[in-house]
Amino acid sequence: MNLFSYDISEKFTKSVAYFSMEFAIDQALKIYSGGLGFLAGSHMRSVYDLKQDVVGIGLLWSFGYYDQSRNEDRTLKPHYTRKFYYFLEELDAKVTVKINDVNVVVKGFLLRCDVFGTAPMILLSTDTDENDYLSRTITHKLYDGNERTRVAQEIVLGIGGAKMLEAIGHKVDIYHMNEGHALPLVYELYSRFKDMKEVKKHVVFTTHTPEAAGNEIHDINFLHEMGFFGSLDLSEVRAISGYEESDNFSLTVGALRSAKIANAVSKIHGMVANEMWANVENKCEIISITNAQNKKYWTDKTLVRALDEHEDYELVARKKHLKKVLFDVVADQTGKMFDPEVLTIVWARRFAEYKRPGLLKYDYDRFVKLMTNSKKPVQIIWAGKPYPTDYGAIEIFNELVDMSHRFKGMAVLIGYELSLSKILKQGSDVWLNTPRITREASGTSG
Repeated sequence: MNLFSYDISEKFTKSVAYFSMEFAIDQALKIYSGGLGFLAGSHMRSVYDLKQDVVGIGLLWSFGYYDQSRNEDRTLKPHYTRKFYYFLEELDAKVTVKINDVNVVVKGFLLRCDVFGTAPMILLSTDTDENDYLSRTITHKLYDGNERTRVAQEIVLGIGGAKMLEAIGHKVDIYHMNEGHALPLVYELYSRFKDMKEVKKHVVFTTHTPEAAGNEIHDINFLHEMGFFGSLDLSEVRAISGYEESDNFSLTVGALRSAKIANAVSKIHGMVANEMWANVENKCEIISITNAQNKKYWTDKTLVRALDEHEDYELVARKKHLKKVLFDVVADQTGKMFDPEVLTIVWARRFAEYKRPGLLKYDYDRFVKLMTNSKKPVQIIWAGKPYPTDYGAIEIFNELVDMSHRFKGMAVLIGYELSLSKILKQGSDVWLNTPRITREASGTSG
């Protein structure tokens, strides 16, 4: 099956399948939560621009991450709405994966290259009438909080993705695991090659975070029971993964031992990752490749042209226009009218404690002086989605909402997705990033 609507450049001789749990492609396709997806989506756009031989493999989340709304007191309220994507094409091929001794049917949906200007993408779903209700829920919610569901999602991505590529006859030279979620892929490949040295020739891995939440650990017996290792015997899994004695199976360690090379996502993250995993035996080399974004998607063409041509008047006028576009959103959501003549600071990214969204309020007296200085006024906007059960991050979000009632130049927005992110980027004067050093790998969630 030919997945491409463009001629692949002669510069790229290897076929790549890029596995990721999330992709931020377009506002209309809600299958992402934060930086991992923002990077993956940007990669897919750059693949299209460069005409590379890459296909994206992800999951079609029926309810996405979650929809962010407000309670009556304006505090955060997560809710879930079923999504429909009529621009996707259902593939004829179906595959079956065994999860917890149940045969689960996996369907594939194709996002063609010319829909959003990306690599071709195959999105997998278990939400079909051919499955029982529990199996259908596997691809309902991105990063489901239930451990069994989460592992089932990883099995669908890794094993289901590899099987789907085989089913449609798409030849792959390199399998790229964007984080460890797709690790079951490795054991599917091993069942074909019967040799880990051969598997390693075809697998590369990107590690994205030093945070524990992004480096999953599960009991190896539980994973085997779930079908994480496919049809392999547990003793064989222990032998090829280096877990002959320990039962605490790390997905990141498993990936580092299964890939021919791995990359961290910035220079400092490379140093942190190599230090973190220094004691892991038989791991591959970890190099640093700094994350980037597809600037064609994010930048305002008129603003860039004015900057390149040194058109100062047009540059200032365009920037004010972009600020007004942002301030229309502020007015719509909060009832506040912001001034385009005032310096505007934006903090917007995935709302996590280690990113320190509430840092500015820690010295409250100083913050009050900043927000009430009539001679040098500033406006500050926050936006971002906490994980729906990260109650510490939700509390910070709600504290900022409460504080915003006291300052006319402070606003907290909801609905931080691609569309709002783009408006915030183009409308801000200062883009603020406040992570704890070494705990933020790159910062692409902003």
